[in-house]
Amino acid sequence: MNNSIKVLGLIFLLSGCSTMSGWFSDDEEQAIRDLPDIQMEFVTQVNWDEDVGDGIQNFFSRLSPAIDNGKIFAADRNGTVVAFSPDDGDVIWEVDLGLPSNKSNLWNGYGLFAGSLPAKIAGGLTTAYDSVLLGTENGEVIALNQEDGSIKWRTQVPSEVLAAPAADSGVVVVNTVAGILMGLDAQTGEILWRNESDVPPLTLRGVSAPSAANGGAIVGLATGRLQVSIIDSGLTAWEQVIAKPTGATELERIVDVDSKPLVFGGTVFVISYGGSLSAVELRTGQVIWTRDYAAFRSVTIAGNRLFVTDNDSTLYAIDRRNGVELWSSNALRARNLTEATPVGDYIVTGDKFGFLHWFTQDEGKYVSRLEVGDDDLDEGIYAAPVYQDGLLVVQLRNGNVSLISTP
Repeated sequence: MNNSIKVLGLIFLLSGCSTMSGWFSDDEEQAIRDLPDIQMEFVTQVNWDEDVGDGIQNFFSRLSPAIDNGKIFAADRNGTVVAFSPDDGDVIWEVDLGLPSNKSNLWNGYGLFAGSLPAKIAGGLTTAYDSVLLGTENGEVIALNQEDGSIKWRTQVPSEVLAAPAADSGVVVVNTVAGILMGLDAQTGEILWRNESDVPPLTLRGVSAPSAANGGAIVGLATGRLQVSIIDSGLTAWEQVIAKPTGATELERIVDVDSKPLVFGGTVFVISYGGSLSAVELRTGQVIWTRDYAAFRSVTIAGNRLFVTDNDSTLYAIDRRNGVELWSSNALRARNLTEATPVGDYIVTGDKFGFLHWFTQDEGKYVSRLEVGDDDLDEGIYAAPVYQDGLLVVQLRNGNVSLISTP
């Protein structure tokens, strides 16, 4: 058994999904909950909210909503997938991807339920080719028809799929916990190729979501490397070291590239848990610049600014051209901030207590916030808000999906 499973509680802490309960005194916990005073420059609101099953509960997950073709798609861990109307939150279709079972009573980790085993959706949601693509901890990759939710195909792969698939050139790219990168036919789900890499004895509970662009499948590895494969064949084009293991113990030597590589023009921006943010030339793998930042959250971009949420929930803006730090904010440290989502002239990030926070892109000024959850860890925001087609959507740990107004 992989040591990453044996030390699951430790990995939960490393990957930022711990609720922090028991790690801080009551006074320290209250200090984390207390928000700094700010001058609210604008007010946002929840336009509508709807529930999707039971959410992800207390499990580690990067499951996130997706927006495409005039619909908002969301899912819960057990296997419920829903398409909503952006106008009013009405359900357009709903499907259950739970696995059938002949047993009348089954144990899901929390209690007994009847009828089916949970699908354990963890990787997704991704939209492409009029499909909703997702992966599961049961080692399945599934494509649903965006129009009605019907299953286009359902393919078994060798290991858990914890990260969202990517799609380009008619190929769906999937990264698994076992270090196997796979290419599947986008129309049929047929496995076209597989590319295996080494996995260290101790890793974070999670893997890099692949990116697919310019004929390449780009993925971060648990060994601290960035790998580009030819998307048609799976052959490795190049690998580049992003972070090198140091220290005497396996814990100190964790250098996972757990974030999704960001492709902008001909450059890949990638960050490692081990402490390196790098800009790498996509064509050759040559490192353009490297700076010392550590994160398991993905890097985001708007114009010439990169936005990083580091392992301590400090926010940074960095010039993408040279790696120069433009500003930083530690106003919300220890609140387990999500990635920063660019929205207009601002970035917005969520926290484990269910709040959204707005900062200006140019100066990092903290200008607004909105309580979406109920200041409860069960209603925390665990994945970055999604902004597309003028719609800002956020999902809470309990499954609640909300459409948020924007300034």
